[in-house]
Amino acid sequence: MAEKLAEKAVDITPIQQFLYCSTPQAWLEHALSDFDALLIDHAHCEKKAAATAVKLMFRYPEHIDLLKKLSQLIREEVLHFEQVLEFIEQQNIKYRAIRPSRYAAGLHQFVSKDEPQRLIDGLIIGGIIEARSCERFHALVPYLKDTYPELAKYYRFLLKSESRHFMDYIELAKQYSKDPIESRLDFFLSKEKELIESPDPLFRFHSGVPV
Repeated sequence: MAEKLAEKAVDITPIQQFLYCSTPQAWLEHALSDFDALLIDHAHCEKKAAATAVKLMFRYPEHIDLLKKLSQLIREEVLHFEQVLEFIEQQNIKYRAIRPSRYAAGLHQFVSKDEPQRLIDGLIIGGIIEARSCERFHALVPYLKDTYPELAKYYRFLLKSESRHFMDYIELAKQYSKDPIESRLDFFLSKEKELIESPDPLFRFHSGVPV
């Protein structure tokens, strides 16, 4: 883990207002009881975030602003993966492949098959996932600060980049859409709320209420 992490206060109020619900208390209380899964899936999420951005860059090479913003995002996500992996090793946790949560697939199933809406929907979902990640990092800090103070510090450190990634995705969606995106935002945020607040048998970083 990086030894010196800047801990400047980050206001995530815009993200909390953007999302249609907060992380359920039951999920937060369960997180420490399944700490290995939390960290392993967090690492997988960082890796998948980079991979998703790479796919978008290859699929839409004509969008220069997208290429610029996502190339920076990819660098940061890969660095975060390395940092989380380092913490996993420090905790003597065995990093391994695990079954993904229903979360991302539950959102992507509604993506339009037609362009340019396919791009817009993908960018909106990217923004929602980054927003939820930021909201969860922030919500986890009080639960981690006594038992895992270094991880709590790291999650506070991540708030700035995750909130910027959220804004980048949403701004790109607005830029490349010919029409206002509010109705699609409302649709996907409503679906995201259902995934977060409904019972979920598989605990993961973006899972719903543990059962």
